[in-house]
Amino acid sequence: MFDAKPLLKNLPNLPGVYRMLNASEEVIYVGKAKDLKKRVSSYFNKNLASPRTRLMVSHIANIATTVTHNEAEALLLENNLIKSLMPRYNVLFRDDKTYPYITLSGDAQPRLAFHRGTQRKGAQYFGPFPNAVAVRESIQLLQKVFKLRTCENSVFSNRSRPCLQHQIERCTAPCVGLISDEDYRNDVQQAALFLQGKTNEVMDALAEQMNLAASNLAYEQAALFRNRIQALRQVQAKQFVSDFNVADADVIACAELQGQHCLNLVMVRGGRHLGDRSYMPKNTDGALLETTMSAFLSQHYVAQNTPPLIVLGLKIDGTLLEQVLSEQAGRKVKINSNAIGDKRVWLKMAQTNAELALSQRAASAANQSAKLLALHEALNLPDNTQRIECFDISHTMGEATIGSCVVFDRGDMQNSEYRRYNITGITPGDDYAAMRDVLTRRYKKVAAGEGLRPDLIFIDGGKGQLSVAVEVMAEVGLSDILLVGIAKGEARKPGLETMIFSDTGEMLNLEKDNKGLHLLQQIRDEAHRFAITGHRAKRAKARMHSSLEDIEGIGAKRRKALLTRFGGLDAIKNASMDELAQVEGISPSLAEKIYGELH
Repeated sequence: MFDAKPLLKNLPNLPGVYRMLNASEEVIYVGKAKDLKKRVSSYFNKNLASPRTRLMVSHIANIATTVTHNEAEALLLENNLIKSLMPRYNVLFRDDKTYPYITLSGDAQPRLAFHRGTQRKGAQYFGPFPNAVAVRESIQLLQKVFKLRTCENSVFSNRSRPCLQHQIERCTAPCVGLISDEDYRNDVQQAALFLQGKTNEVMDALAEQMNLAASNLAYEQAALFRNRIQALRQVQAKQFVSDFNVADADVIACAELQGQHCLNLVMVRGGRHLGDRSYMPKNTDGALLETTMSAFLSQHYVAQNTPPLIVLGLKIDGTLLEQVLSEQAGRKVKINSNAIGDKRVWLKMAQTNAELALSQRAASAANQSAKLLALHEALNLPDNTQRIECFDISHTMGEATIGSCVVFDRGDMQNSEYRRYNITGITPGDDYAAMRDVLTRRYKKVAAGEGLRPDLIFIDGGKGQLSVAVEVMAEVGLSDILLVGIAKGEARKPGLETMIFSDTGEMLNLEKDNKGLHLLQQIRDEAHRFAITGHRAKRAKARMHSSLEDIEGIGAKRRKALLTRFGGLDAIKNASMDELAQVEGISPSLAEKIYGELH
């Protein structure tokens, strides 16, 4: 048992962060404290209430501490350490990709676009949105109402006539001057106000413009403004959230089912309900819902754009977090743990969504367990068969060959463990050589102790691919793992697959309604999807690369000048030598060379 007395004796009564380490010197818990001495000492009381905490304390072999200037700094450090160390006893939320935003570029005629990633100076950003679908729906709405351009600058600067977007009345064609710069800037300004939730200001401005056009007998223009007002009213009626005192707010509820927690985050941005997103944290067994909520707030909002109002379905002490988030945002951030009135209705909706997500996950897990059990029975597998890996090869007439490996484990597909393999140095189209290459590269490492050993391996292919797989597994010393080939049926119809076993050579067909067959098809189809998407990306990159990058004398600067001038590779191919020579940095002799290479 860890003797904490010497350590506790020397701990200061100062704010900071503490890290609990086990016998292997792995960090198993990270916490913050207003008073390190008092907080760390509380873990070694005889009557700890939480079984989870008692279990954690039983694994402590050492404690490391870091003193900070204040409690707010401790909160930030705690968040960074949790995300980097992923401790076993902290509630963990997956670090999702950056949220998507809508951006209005800083160009003379700003472009309306989808954005994810680092924000650049000069552009305006609106969001975040819960998912990409919400962004694209909003962009379509803005196109219909304000008719802003969405095309890339390389296309915009090289247009000689309006594109299809103008013809279907979703762009005013600033590229060819069909709208004045002043009018276009006015449309951009109104779109920005709408995204900020100032819809009434936009409608008042549009009404004023409509009346002015009508008084000048410009009835067609007045009708356009009238149509915009009607469209905005329809949107406002469908999506506008009138019961919040701010334009931007988040509503968060938390639910529990069978030890699993789920948080549902409802987003209101610009006065509109944009949708919701559910989060399933790890390490929640035995944790309180309040602990999960606090962990989410610190891990999610630190380093995120925080709205002015966060409404919670659980009562927690958010004073410190309010202070940190307000300093970070440069404005007041309010955390409301005691919602009343209409806000309770939104909380109830978020609570229902969280409970629904948990029940759907439980149902899916039960269904997957039933499928795995059926597969055990159908293929006469040992009861401990849990981890299944499946391989597929994809290419087009031997071009851009890609191998894929997908993993089914712990009752579900494990996306983070998927792997793609670029295959080179083989005869194009030789699937056997490709399969040998992929399996050798993967299982040499497994045999050497790097990576988890599978219980079962599926090979998407017939006897030939299976024979290659058997040879490879014997070479690397893993011949005791069962291999099953999946030969496609007549006309590749689902349900007609034949399983071929490596140990006996036996061939088996399952009934179409067999749940084990459904799991096999799911894993095989996922391997195929993962391989073919990688193959298509590699093929597209190779074809783009071969056209310009292999021409001697064409570097990055000249390639950029060509693409900027012509807007794309097809336009460069269609250009004459004289047109190519007009590009900055392209001499007549180089233009002739480019033309010859491309034709």
